[in-house]
Amino acid sequence: MSGYPVDMKQKTNVEAFFDEATNTISYVVSDPDTKTCAVIDSVMDIDYAAGRITYEHADKIIAFIRENGLTLEWIIETHVHADHLSAAPYIQGSLGGKIGVGDQILVVQDTFGKIFNEGTEFQRDGSQFDALYKDGDTYKIGSLNAFAMYTPGHTPACMVHVVGDAAFVGDTLFMPDGGSARADFPGGDAGELYDSILKVLKLPDDMRLFMCHDYGPNGRDIAWETTVGEEKEHNIHVGKGKTREEFVKFRTERDATLGVPKLIIPSLQVNMRAGEVPRDPDGNPMLKVPVNKL
Repeated sequence: MSGYPVDMKQKTNVEAFFDEATNTISYVVSDPDTKTCAVIDSVMDIDYAAGRITYEHADKIIAFIRENGLTLEWIIETHVHADHLSAAPYIQGSLGGKIGVGDQILVVQDTFGKIFNEGTEFQRDGSQFDALYKDGDTYKIGSLNAFAMYTPGHTPACMVHVVGDAAFVGDTLFMPDGGSARADFPGGDAGELYDSILKVLKLPDDMRLFMCHDYGPNGRDIAWETTVGEEKEHNIHVGKGKTREEFVKFRTERDATLGVPKLIIPSLQVNMRAGEVPRDPDGNPMLKVPVNKL
C-alpha cells in the first residue's frame, strides 16, 4: 500500500451526524480503549438570508462526546468546504482539541483571499489552524494510529484521513451510486481527482469508507458508509476500470451543468479561517458578497 502505515487490526468506533440542510455527514471517531476521539467535518448552522448563525448540529456532537465520557483531541477538516460552514472553533471552545487541515490550505487562502479582497490583515499562512497535515503525516487519537493522505482534485487542499480500519474521504468520493464530487472550483482538477480516487482505492478492500456528503440518488435513503471493495466494483464514475480519460471527459461535461453551491460565499470566508466568521473594523461578524467573481 504505497508506504502508508495502514493498520486494519485497529478497530474504531464511528458515530455519524447527518445535517439535512446541507446533506453533510459529520463524524466522531473514537478509541474504545482510551475514550479519546476526533471530530471530522463539523457543521455550523446558518440562515444565510437572515444572516443568522446557530449551533444545533454542533451541540448534538458536543452532547454525544460528553454523554459518552470522551476526551476530544482533534477537530479535523478534510478540506475547505464550499457547501457548509465549519463549527470547529465553537466545538473547540466547548471541549478543547486541536483544529487540523491539509497544508495546501495556503493555496486556498491565497486564491480566495484575492476573490474576497481580504487585504493584508488576512494571514495566508495557515496560522488559523493548529496543525497543517502533509501527505503521509501520522498522528494519534488515543492509542489509535491515524495518517493523512493528500487527495487533491475536488480542491487543492483535500486530504483523506485514515484511522485504523476507517477512512474519512471528504469529497474525494461519494457512495458508489453517487460517484464523485465536482472538480471545477478554483484549483480543482478532474485528472487529479481521478488520481486521488485511485490512491484511496489502493487501500485494503475491507477498509471502511465514510462519506462527507450523500444526496440519496434515485430516492434511496441517505447513506454514508461503504468499503473500498464496494467502490472499486460499483462506483458509477470510476468503478470497473474506467480510464482517466473517460473520467475527465465525464467530469468536465457534468461540472459545466452544475450551479454554484448556495452557501459557497459564506462557507469559503469562514472555512478558510478555520471556522471563524470574519469581522469588520469595529469587530462585528460580517460577510462579504463578491460580485461576478465566482
